[in-house]
Amino acid sequence: MGFLDGLMGNASEVNVTEVQNDFAKVLAPNEQIERAYKLIRDLFIFTNKRLILVDKQGVTGKKVEYHSIPYKSITHFSIETAGNFDLDAELKIWISGSAQALQKQFNKNLNIYELQSVLAEYVLK
Repeated sequence: MGFLDGLMGNASEVNVTEVQNDFAKVLAPNEQIERAYKLIRDLFIFTNKRLILVDKQGVTGKKVEYHSIPYKSITHFSIETAGNFDLDAELKIWISGSAQALQKQFNKNLNIYELQSVLAEYVLK
């Protein structure tokens, strides 16, 4: 991920093996990470069981909030692809009991269709 992409709020895909090792203590038995995306220092992790949002807080980032969203709680989602002048793609996820959508922006190099496919695989079971 480029520094400019991070400043613009865009996320990029990260190595799943590294994330699997780094977050082993947060994962349930037999839970595997399918995809992971980094947004500056926060992470957006898709596992075979849930979506995990990792929010590093404070100046040092030592304080971390792990927000877990079971796929069954996701009521619907949408993607918006990057255009000629709009250089980022966007993912919106609506969670049961919440009026607002969770929104994340990704750089144009990310395959937003692949991300949508991961969500569809688990949400539409």
